[in-house]
Amino acid sequence: MSLINDASSSHDGGSTGESVIDDRGRYRSTCGYCKSPTRSSIAHGLSAETLTVYDYQALIDRGWRRSGSYLYKHEMDKTCCPPYTIRLKASDYVPTKEQQRVSRRLERFLDGKLDVQPREQTEHSCASSSGGVLDSGEKTFGTASSAEKNKFEPIMDDLSNKIHQAVQICIKSGEFPSNMQIPTKGSVKKVFCARRKKLAEGSEQLFYTSNIAFPIAAAIKCTQTSEKEEMNNAGKNRLSPETISEMLLSAMSKVGAIPDFSIKVCKGHINFFSASEDSFSDRDVVPNGNISRGANSTGEGESFNTKMDSQNPQTRKRKLEIHLKRSSFDPEEHELYKRYQLKVHNDKPGRVTESSYIRFLVDSPLIYVQPSGDEKVPPCGFGSFHQQYRVDGRLIAVGVVDILPKCLSSVYLFWDPDYAFLSLGKYSAMQEISWVKENQTQCPSLQYYYLGYYIHSCNKMRYKAAYRPSELLCPLRFQWVPYEVVRPMLDKKPYVILSDIASSQNQSSLLTRASETLVEPAAREHEDMEQGETNDNFMGGSDDDDDDDDEMCELESEESHIESGSKDNDISNIPIRLYGSQYRYKDLRQIITLEGRRQLEPMLKKYSKVVGDELSERMVYEIK
Repeated sequence: MSLINDASSSHDGGSTGESVIDDRGRYRSTCGYCKSPTRSSIAHGLSAETLTVYDYQALIDRGWRRSGSYLYKHEMDKTCCPPYTIRLKASDYVPTKEQQRVSRRLERFLDGKLDVQPREQTEHSCASSSGGVLDSGEKTFGTASSAEKNKFEPIMDDLSNKIHQAVQICIKSGEFPSNMQIPTKGSVKKVFCARRKKLAEGSEQLFYTSNIAFPIAAAIKCTQTSEKEEMNNAGKNRLSPETISEMLLSAMSKVGAIPDFSIKVCKGHINFFSASEDSFSDRDVVPNGNISRGANSTGEGESFNTKMDSQNPQTRKRKLEIHLKRSSFDPEEHELYKRYQLKVHNDKPGRVTESSYIRFLVDSPLIYVQPSGDEKVPPCGFGSFHQQYRVDGRLIAVGVVDILPKCLSSVYLFWDPDYAFLSLGKYSAMQEISWVKENQTQCPSLQYYYLGYYIHSCNKMRYKAAYRPSELLCPLRFQWVPYEVVRPMLDKKPYVILSDIASSQNQSSLLTRASETLVEPAAREHEDMEQGETNDNFMGGSDDDDDDDDEMCELESEESHIESGSKDNDISNIPIRLYGSQYRYKDLRQIITLEGRRQLEPMLKKYSKVVGDELSERMVYEIK
């Protein structure tokens, strides 16, 4: 069907350095966080041919994110796990004790005080002891490499994998809920010699134990989303660690034999006994940890040295180098990405292709802005980048980031499974925050670190709030609200109009200050107590009040969202590219058919609502 009548008209013509958008409309998909088949994620999608860093900065400040060249924004009040954009001001960042421990651990590693066991050596030792190479997802690391450690680490990893397979069997059989967050593998611990002798049973001695039944019990409890569901599933979900350990023991019998061990359960613990003592060591193991940041360029591959290893690198046993380079395809990065997806996320090999990797983490619509001498652009410029982390030349992690006028936006991080014990997710986040602070002198507008989406209803995504002080973006009015202010309400319900909470708290604070100036000093203590109770009731609220508030918020969300889209749905100034020519819609309207207007105008109105007036009149809407 032709949109244009047999007439001609003048048009604006193309220009360089502009955003060109293909509107993909509204879509529904399975939620990638709760994995529930009955719940879904609803979002609006845009495909960007080109996108200026200034327009993308405005988009992410309205709740948009990118995956490759695809942009998406969730309909928060209709999505089962609402994602809030989260950021922090780099200059205000205060590391937690755990984050400080991550930095010290990496310092010890560079100093040679904390060693990593090479994967090849581990797999060879494992093959020798069990007759084959294990397909393990993570390794356990010790304080030093030794022949003794090589003996027991593969065995612990093998036992951990067997437990993990048993968990999967219980999920598939319906004994465990399918949407529970599976605890991290590597839960098997070694039993010290003194303790082993006390627990010896006849000729058998306890060498390894696992308490995984306890975090599984906690994870199952977290899946109970309401009191009604808890009552309906009382027999299924209220599983004690003792019961769970018995279920896992039964499932492990289906996994396959474990040579040299007999397995027994006691008080929720899964215990591994062996009559042989010669093949095991009593060395303790340092527990490993890892954390992965949330999801989501084509360039010439220019590289910018941003940081060498810290504090007297010449005295280090190992050398850490951090390079920032323009986003481009790198075979070495792709190989690391494949290992990460297969080992950490258990992805299928057929899905980790070169083309999918390029679409996801290399392609970017952002138009590169070169550094200039006007002190408004950082030395690397604005655009999409890959930050490489190398130890003695070996690539161990890659952080995919967008550097925008106001922020560094984290897109994705993938790392070498051999180095999971360094918690590279946490370490790279701290490095990116430091990068923002270091470049503020050159680019004063660059102040924030964006961590992507924060999902309070998903336990795996809550770690982002540990980078303090953080702010969440209100999904309705696009105002930034301190996380600590809104956390109590997010504990109660997943979708909250954050600016309402902040506004009410500010009003309550003003009333408190006003009352303090009016009451007599002798009565102030009593007045303060009453005011405190009022604040608690507002933040906590009753269940009935919450339900009423929910209905009002949803109504307000729908109405305000429609009103905030554009002035009376004025779409006349939207620039449109059609058949290679560019128009304003007010000019295009005169030359398209009535049927064409009926099809196009509803799409333009919806587009104007989701991106806002200013951006809809600045970005080019392409019709293909």
